[in-house]
Amino acid sequence: MNLTLVRNLFLSVVCFGVLAPQAAATPAIDGAILNLRVFNADPGSTLSTINSYPAIVEISDTPTATPGFANLHNFHLASGGSEAVFNNGDSFQFSADLRISGAGDGEAGLQVAPWWSQDVDGRFNLRTTDGEIAVFGGRLPFYSFTGSHGLSYTKGDTVHVGVAYQANSLTLTDPATIEYMLTLGGTDYTSGPLAFSQGILAEDPPHGLWGILNDARVGGYLQVFTAGSDENVTATWGKLSFVPEPSICALLLGWSALFLTVHKRHP
Repeated sequence: MNLTLVRNLFLSVVCFGVLAPQAAATPAIDGAILNLRVFNADPGSTLSTINSYPAIVEISDTPTATPGFANLHNFHLASGGSEAVFNNGDSFQFSADLRISGAGDGEAGLQVAPWWSQDVDGRFNLRTTDGEIAVFGGRLPFYSFTGSHGLSYTKGDTVHVGVAYQANSLTLTDPATIEYMLTLGGTDYTSGPLAFSQGILAEDPPHGLWGILNDARVGGYLQVFTAGSDENVTATWGKLSFVPEPSICALLLGWSALFLTVHKRHP
């Protein structure tokens, strides 16, 4: 039997048939783009930023004690000078060291934002007022490190936060999954892979189903609680790391090539 022919036929069925929805190329990340004053309850606040991706991204905001609720700022990963577009089939890992500092209060974290709310929703959130650490909003499966592990964040501490998105075959029986990772106090914690629910059928096409949905954004954010406060809040993301994950088709190609090599050596 011609093993090369069998291999090619098998991969044609898998990669362009059953698993076709995830045959996409994860964006090549080469920077970050800041989006400031998404919420702007205190337009007179003093804002400063550092954007030296991947070494450091920092957003610092000092309010003026106005009655408004919050100022929200974010950064999104970039490719070729524009915000990177993430689609359903784009598997990846993204992580950073995160520190929230300053005398004021707010919340900050990582973001995997859906197409309909690219600047606001999809938060891996650390909050300084009560220390809650939780993931929620947008397309993200809910998970609480506070509820599941009894953990809380203390302002001024540096923690490591990360997400790992795996597209899988984007079907009811094999939906995309996402894993939330946290290192706090020198101990590693994880949510384990959590499955995505089905998207809205009327929105597919163009946005797809069973994953983050097409036209998502990935990055981080700072939300400063401005009401009655004139105290600074700073979020610093250091050692940012983005790793595109190989698709199942790419893995199958590698495995089959290895099989053929071994078979030739050991007839």
